[in-house]
Amino acid sequence: MRLRTDLFVSALLRRVFARGDYGAVERKGAEEAGALFVRQIRRDGGESLYGPAPQSLFDDDDGGRRLFETRLSQVEPERIAEALAREQRFDDDLWIVALEAEDIGDLIDFAGEETKDDGFFRTRR
Repeated sequence: MRLRTDLFVSALLRRVFARGDYGAVERKGAEEAGALFVRQIRRDGGESLYGPAPQSLFDDDDGGRRLFETRLSQVEPERIAEALAREQRFDDDLWIVALEAEDIGDLIDFAGEETKDDGFFRTRR
């Protein structure tokens, strides 16, 4: 069973703040099962966008974890805003979380990467 989106977002933001970085919910969607998009903002002004990985990339033993894929990498904020606007027209229950951090690889799991389970989140090996 997959963790509710609101709980996942809450835990994600706690981990971000514990590292000394900043994060905020830009758009709150369906609490139980809204799709989650993560907007990464770097100090140099570049942004990246990560969205849910296609279901075909999940293994049978993934245990309900959330996998992400890179949608846009190191682009201008306007391109991120355009992509998110398109996604919102398609799915009005989605969540958008902005993270001001240089690296988020230890915060979310990416499809196709081997990970290690720490009990709540999984981290890259």
